[in-house]
Amino acid sequence: MAARIEHLVTSGQFSLDGGTWDVDNNVWIVGDDHEAIVIDAAHDADAIAEAVGDRRLTAIVCTHAHNDHIDAAPALAERTGATIWLHHDDLPLWKQTHPDREPDAWLVDGQTIEAGGADLRVLHTPGHAPGAVCLYDPGLGTVFTGDTLFQGGPGATGRSFSHFPTIIDSIRDRLLTLPPGTTVRTGHGDSTTIGAEAPHLEEWIARGH
Repeated sequence: MAARIEHLVTSGQFSLDGGTWDVDNNVWIVGDDHEAIVIDAAHDADAIAEAVGDRRLTAIVCTHAHNDHIDAAPALAERTGATIWLHHDDLPLWKQTHPDREPDAWLVDGQTIEAGGADLRVLHTPGHAPGAVCLYDPGLGTVFTGDTLFQGGPGATGRSFSHFPTIIDSIRDRLLTLPPGTTVRTGHGDSTTIGAEAPHLEEWIARGH
């Protein structure tokens, strides 16, 4: 059975560098009727577990370790037995939220995480955070970009652990090289496509941060 993509929006707060903001986060569930993967367990473990239902949750994949993307991950893992995956470069950020609980496994550029007919290829895309990753499934024609690429441009780089030239390199070299029809499913807000965003790269660079 082919994988399908389900979408949940959860609400909570993002905190970094002494500031706190109210945010809505996209939580993505990818899989079939039997097993699934959650991308970014944000804010509400109960709501996410309810959306997964009686399927086996094999993995909780964190696109990066800002608190609003990982705050519900340990509770969801405890409830479901799923493995929490994070890129090692984001461990310092992870520890700000979960000092006593490390992720279970480390994401590596180029690896593939499989479940329920999905094949998510890990693309290391630093810039918004050092260990930021995107997850590309050619069969689904989709890339899950976390906070690396949004409708209208790159993710924010004005806070600790982020770097504007690095995120531009990541987007140019790792994302805009994907097929133009690829759907971009983001960490916040509406989805877009690679083809819709690619023509604006030079504008983003000129705008700078």
